Amino acid sequence: MLRTFLFLWLLLGMALAQPQVPVWGFRVVSTYPHDPTAFTQGLIYHNGFLYEGTGLYGQSSIRKVELKTGRVLQSRSLAQKYFGEGITLFQNRFYQLTWQNQEGFIYDLNFSPVGRFTYQTEGWGLTHDGARLIMSDGSAQLFFLNPRTLRPERTLTVRVGGQPVTRLNELEYIQGRIWANVWQTNRIAIINPQSGNVEAWLDLTGLALLALARNPDPDAVLNGIAYDSQNRRVFVTGKLWPFLFEIEVVPNP
Repeated sequence: MLRTFLFLWLLLGMALAQPQVPVWGFRVVSTYPHDPTAFTQGLIYHNGFLYEGTGLYGQSSIRKVELKTGRVLQSRSLAQKYFGEGITLFQNRFYQLTWQNQEGFIYDLNFSPVGRFTYQTEGWGLTHDGARLIMSDGSAQLFFLNPRTLRPERTLTVRVGGQPVTRLNELEYIQGRIWANVWQTNRIAIINPQSGNVEAWLDLTGLALLALARNPDPDAVLNGIAYDSQNRRVFVTGKLWPFLFEIEVVPNP
């Protein structure tokens, strides 16, 4: 009996020791059309336009998109051997990752190539904090890259309750926190960039179900976060989704 009591007491203590990570909801502010053939890997908002990185061999690109119509205004395709991944815009240069080639591309604002860089992992998501590029590789690690050398200066492990959160994908830096899609889930992790702790989850299941009703493809998963810092607007979409949404986060009490 004493052993049973001690065992239950230990389990209770372990449960109480786990931090309670809040789960946020959302409200849809606006809905926009999105190219349903776009295998979205990266998303940016800049000066009134969306910029999108797409994947798949033979279909990868970086493109400029009109927000209200979803119309592609400008595009640059990657060579057939590249599977495009995350993108970011830093100091008037676009940076684009590739999945398994360990090679990234740098463009000017007109998508003209101005450089390349390499890395030792797979490439998944990309953003920046104003000082360094931040890259994910599908693991629980985030890599902070020196913008001059594009080499890692720091590595951060993302955790919940001490446990690593893997499959970190598309990234966006919003108001001092790193937002990360977790691949094949309907959640975005809100990450403290100093500790690596997930401070909240943003649950977008409602949007994912809406997209699934239009496209049952198992690859049509949530992936794509963009932030309009001037107007504090958040946009989200997914791979092969026919919609892009402006949302307002609703923290649960």
